[in-house]
Amino acid sequence: MNGKAMRHLGASAAAVFVSAIVVSSFAAGPARTMLGEAHSYHVSFLTSDGFVEAPQHDANLVNAWGLTATSTSPWWVADNGTGLSTLYDGNGVPQSLVVTVPGNPTGAVAGAGAGFIVNDGTNSGPARFLFASEDGTISGWNPGVPPPSPSHQAFVVVDSSPAGTVYKGLAIASTGAGDRLYATDFHNGRVDVFDGSFAPVVRMGAFVDPRIPTGFAPFGIRAIGGRIFVTYAKQDADQHDDVAGQGIGFVSVFDTEGTFIARVGTRGQLNSPWGIALAPTDFGRFGGDLLIGNFGDGNILAYRMTDDMRRFTPAGQLRDQGGRIISIEGLWAISFGNGAAAGGTNQLFFTAGSDHEAHGSFGRIDVAGAP
Repeated sequence: MNGKAMRHLGASAAAVFVSAIVVSSFAAGPARTMLGEAHSYHVSFLTSDGFVEAPQHDANLVNAWGLTATSTSPWWVADNGTGLSTLYDGNGVPQSLVVTVPGNPTGAVAGAGAGFIVNDGTNSGPARFLFASEDGTISGWNPGVPPPSPSHQAFVVVDSSPAGTVYKGLAIASTGAGDRLYATDFHNGRVDVFDGSFAPVVRMGAFVDPRIPTGFAPFGIRAIGGRIFVTYAKQDADQHDDVAGQGIGFVSVFDTEGTFIARVGTRGQLNSPWGIALAPTDFGRFGGDLLIGNFGDGNILAYRMTDDMRRFTPAGQLRDQGGRIISIEGLWAISFGNGAAAGGTNQLFFTAGSDHEAHGSFGRIDVAGAP
């Protein structure tokens, strides 16, 4: 969110957290039975701005939101509270490069190919990383724009602010017509699509789930396996931020042209869902499942799906070895490592806006007992 006001949370999300992570059962009665290692998970906070206890410290990491990496790079985090992107390896060690991003960045993606050109008026090159912002802009970064490399500045490539746009999420995908960029406009309740030249791609009826109630808008977004997954949250009175609460949320899936395919999740345990990730088969109990991270309560939900990504069944929530639901306050992005500088491919990394987005953290979730 921007600096004008703190987010107004719904009643179920306004519980006081004594630390950035609260692991609780959310159920009355005796303590749960200890879970086997293959069925449970362990949370490690790797880096924070100081509010959360973590081995690494970075004062720039405030309301850590978007999270992305190439096949070999370290993690790039969009720091919504400081207007920066900071980089970390799989152990949370801050890297030397810090990039200024216009506005209050939210979603982030790694660029692809020769399109999505960034220009500073003199120098140009394809965007290697792209960032959406709550200010209605999309910015791109190229290491040589401007020189010397590496550049410390991203440049605005899309400005939708005149329409009151509030971009909360960003995704990128390859299609038969070329690469496409997808941005969730929470204020206007739509998904904006751009081609490799940042020209709008308009298709009537695209990215519409006909059964989403009025007052809900696209929130998070991610491209997985030729599909575009979109989460929906309830808009506040200003249509700028979400209103959290258990059962307040939806998840739907579309093809890359925006044709509705299926509903993934409806209300239930969804609570302002934003993060989206596909677990590898060696991620313990939920290997191969679609994972959805709730911003509202910090829980991570799993959905079993058919190979064609048309049918989805709730499979549970990530729990620790004591059987308690894992809850990370202010949870935003979830994403698996790249097997290189961004950690192991079965390690789930996350960003969070701790203390109602006033602080930030970056961490990792491992299968319990994994080496």
